[in-house]
Amino acid sequence: MKRIAVSVLSILPLAAPAGAQVVGEILPAWTPGTLDIHQISTGRGNCAFFVLPDGTTMLVDAGELTRSGPRLAPARPDDSRPAGEWLTRYIRHVSTQGPSPRIDYALLTHFHGDHMGYVSDDSTMADSGAYRLTGITRIGEEIPIRKMLDHGWPDYDYPSPHDNASVKNYRAFLEWQQEHNGLQPERFHPGRNDQIVLLSDPEKYPSFEVRNIMANGEIWTGVGDTTRHHFPPLGESNTVRPTENMSSLGLRLSYGSFDYFTGGDIPGIVLEGQPGWYDVETPVAQAVGPVDVSVLNHHGYMDSMNAYFVGALRPRIWIFPVWDSAHPTHRVYYRLQSTFLYPGPRDMFATNMHEANRLVVVGLDRLKSDRGHIVIRVEPGGDRYHVIILDDSAETYEVTAVHGPYESR
Repeated sequence: MKRIAVSVLSILPLAAPAGAQVVGEILPAWTPGTLDIHQISTGRGNCAFFVLPDGTTMLVDAGELTRSGPRLAPARPDDSRPAGEWLTRYIRHVSTQGPSPRIDYALLTHFHGDHMGYVSDDSTMADSGAYRLTGITRIGEEIPIRKMLDHGWPDYDYPSPHDNASVKNYRAFLEWQQEHNGLQPERFHPGRNDQIVLLSDPEKYPSFEVRNIMANGEIWTGVGDTTRHHFPPLGESNTVRPTENMSSLGLRLSYGSFDYFTGGDIPGIVLEGQPGWYDVETPVAQAVGPVDVSVLNHHGYMDSMNAYFVGALRPRIWIFPVWDSAHPTHRVYYRLQSTFLYPGPRDMFATNMHEANRLVVVGLDRLKSDRGHIVIRVEPGGDRYHVIILDDSAETYEVTAVHGPYESR
């Protein structure tokens, strides 16, 4: 059964109807029964903020790259603040909960800096002195998080011990927040549809569901809550082990007829010399099936978005969370637009396309949008949705384009 996700309230009065978005004006407030998905553009990593139909909130990733250079697109709105600070300010603006917002669920797809925040000696220390502020720890320092889900808790030893500075900093954050602010860390369990649920008024939205699809190579079969292990057993004799990207968690969110998928950085193209189980996308696609909206895996790098995955999910809308000169590669973009893989139209939206890709990858000029915050606003009941682009050059939250309505399938 499909289930609902709710939208985000902005600071505008509730009298403004959620469907009345107008180019040149500020995005109207979320209203109950609406699902909003905000793919936030900072040019320094992935972050998506959700408000579910009853006002429950969810965050997926909070990246913060500390480096810059010709491979990276310019920071958005600019580099006067770290990405985690821009993310915090955006979430506060669209929060449904007034001046003291909370995040009910926060998820890290995997432990890379563009999804969780890199930490360095230059990262600001938290007031407690227990950890440094970057990405998810910056957001959690300023906006209380109720439940934190990842694929490593509590041991953080798969596929190998996570002993780098960023993960150590994140674990210090979890420990301090659990003790002092009641944060509940929890391991993400593939197959389940009861780990992320509506918290305020679930009976009113029976068609809402978040289905946990995969983590650490454990993948939902599509039947009940059963899973199967895609990776071979680990052992001392194994010379080839799963990578952190391959271990990403992912989910399918459903609301009535509307379906959405996000899957971190899982690969699907087996490169020369790699074992076949490096293809995580194919078994994931078998479980997920067709959706209306999908986020690119691994930002569209050369090892992602294989033909089976593209054809099986066949979304009407592709979201490109991009900021690097290799996001996406030419062959990936070819598959995404190929009507040989699935028929019919599809629209593509990018957060922050690098200028080099516009020059090198043929056809990127046909994207519906190549810069800005991307808001998927699903109408109550889930039958229709719009894609709304917000200006990311300043904190105006001004609508620059409205696409749709699209009919959910």
